Amino acid sequence: MKTLPMLAVAAAIGTLALPALAADAAFDGRVEGLARSWAHVNYEVKDKAAQANEAARLAADADALAHQYPNRAEPLVWEAISTATEAGAKGGLGGLALAKTAKGLLERAEKINPSALGDGSVYTSLGSLYAQVPGFPVGFGDAKKARAYLAKALAANPRGVDPNFFQGDFLMRQGDYAGAAAALERALAAPARPGREVADRGRKGEASTLLAEVRTKLRS
Repeated sequence: MKTLPMLAVAAAIGTLALPALAADAAFDGRVEGLARSWAHVNYEVKDKAAQANEAARLAADADALAHQYPNRAEPLVWEAISTATEAGAKGGLGGLALAKTAKGLLERAEKINPSALGDGSVYTSLGSLYAQVPGFPVGFGDAKKARAYLAKALAANPRGVDPNFFQGDFLMRQGDYAGAAAALERALAAPARPGREVADRGRKGEASTLLAEVRTKLRS
């Protein structure tokens, strides 16, 4: 008989937990939706003006989710990634301003949870921005910071397609063609991500193209 109150408490806790589980599932579903939408925008929308517009809309969706869940870093990461995609599509000074916005969003995400999304995305995205944006006085690009963030990304996700691709891209920019080739080969060998087929196909296509350039450099 003494166990009955405990069982009742356990049952009550289980009942109370159901709405929380449902809320978590809804949040996860929306984050996954952002990931799928970004892959479509980044890899399947070919017109740059249309891509910039779609990326801006996706960033707005991620921003709305970030306001709804202010203690979660995942929406901020996707808002930053979408904003960076818009920056790349626009280019020029407008693109540079958007890249700076993306960096700020990622820094906010890093303070909340640097392990958000579980694949080193915060570090990968910051590293790629520091690697690709021009340095002072034009922009905030910084090879030392790029190297440090990409090292953290690879420590978090050593077999991942994204950290290895951006490591390869960075090392090529630095003239380390052998290191770039090794990283890009790892990117091409990265395991598939269920539900991320479009992103995997697109990123590995980029890795294959860049690897061909790197191999040309190595032969010359």
